Amino acid sequence: MKKRSATAIGAGLVTVALALTGCSAGGGSASSGGSSTLTASQVTKAMNTPTTISVWTWVPGLDNEVAAFEKKYPKIKVDVVNAGQGGTEYTKLEAAIQAGKGAPDVVQLEYSELPSIRVTNSLLDLTPFGATSIKSKFTSGAWANVASNGGVWGVPQDQGPMTFMFRKDILAKAGITSAPATWAEFMQDAKTVKAKTGASLADFGPTDPEQIVGMMQQAGAAPFAYDGKKTVTINLTGSKIKQVADYLTQLFQSGGVSTDPAWTNDWYQAFAKGDYAGWVVGAWGPEDLMGSAANTSGDWTAAPLPQWSAGQDSGGNWGGSADAVMKTSKNPIPAYEFIKFLNSDPASVSQLTLNPKSALFPTTLSVLNSSSFQDQKVAFFGGQKANQTFAAISKTVSPNFQYLPFWNYAQTAWGDTVGKAITAHTDIYSAIQKWQTVLVNYAKQQGFTVKQ
Repeated sequence: MKKRSATAIGAGLVTVALALTGCSAGGGSASSGGSSTLTASQVTKAMNTPTTISVWTWVPGLDNEVAAFEKKYPKIKVDVVNAGQGGTEYTKLEAAIQAGKGAPDVVQLEYSELPSIRVTNSLLDLTPFGATSIKSKFTSGAWANVASNGGVWGVPQDQGPMTFMFRKDILAKAGITSAPATWAEFMQDAKTVKAKTGASLADFGPTDPEQIVGMMQQAGAAPFAYDGKKTVTINLTGSKIKQVADYLTQLFQSGGVSTDPAWTNDWYQAFAKGDYAGWVVGAWGPEDLMGSAANTSGDWTAAPLPQWSAGQDSGGNWGGSADAVMKTSKNPIPAYEFIKFLNSDPASVSQLTLNPKSALFPTTLSVLNSSSFQDQKVAFFGGQKANQTFAAISKTVSPNFQYLPFWNYAQTAWGDTVGKAITAHTDIYSAIQKWQTVLVNYAKQQGFTVKQ
């Protein structure tokens, strides 16, 4: 998955959310969002009734998967609409939710955005449709993004297991021949690379929290929780948070890494020029550089993240998305059956995630464990079978992490608090405490009960 940082869609969606919570947009039966379990006869009837479902997604090239689904269920037609990526789609969805009309049957949502739509009571709980039966098909980290508080709110589509990818040619000039095994080694390597080559071992941009939040997740922290209704947990004071924050303070002050704003033209050019010798990023990272830094293709190696303690095997996640069914859907059974087929049928998932156009990293174990996926030699990584590394990392991601239902606001607040400390190379832990204060105050203003 490419970098998909959601564009802020304003506080309006959260502001109206608690007023909507508890007001059902559907009926009382399982087929319209109630708690009753569907029967096989209901499913059979629905899948044999002429129906068209609408699907909003930003993933290109779903023709083969849709054709396979329509061949299996000839009475069902799927209308795929590219509603725009990230914030573009969310703005349209917000308008449809507030208007009470115009929403699709199925919508693709980033994991970070899914709670923000849940809080409006607009997503269908897929438990009555049998969604828990497919849990074992996915990595635990991916499934945790869609299942919480006794409900299942989507089907995982892709994920972003975090890796440290590095320029082996630049590290070789510094006398380093392997990836750092621990974060302590990472800091030492960063100093060495900077002294001997002038390059930064990595860049930590100040405006996007998910890179560092993924490191917190890797360390075992669970700073946020959401009960699906009116209560959130915001706890950024724990020992694991402090461990990560204090390390980053030292790392930034060491001068071995950069803290330049990400996703700018200058930032991409810095990769192309070799100013950055590595990147701590989700598995979608190479796709982001293949065009802008094509001249570096073949020079990179993918490795697991350094560990907080020697011998650990823990991963973090940055990015990913799911397909969800809107509660306003008049065709919830075909809608669920489509996203189940798209994201868990082995043939469909193989086509979906192995298609270069999609740039999706798989969440299903059948693909992650397959030789067709793991044995691919990736040119960007000099022929390395990088998917073997990524697949192994994806299975180590903690399932204990949740996003807040106002993550867009949290991102903005990060830039105004922690981001400033990153840029200034001042104390990161103190800045994270300021972030917590801002988030707690905002949550209370929006009507949430806050646990700390």
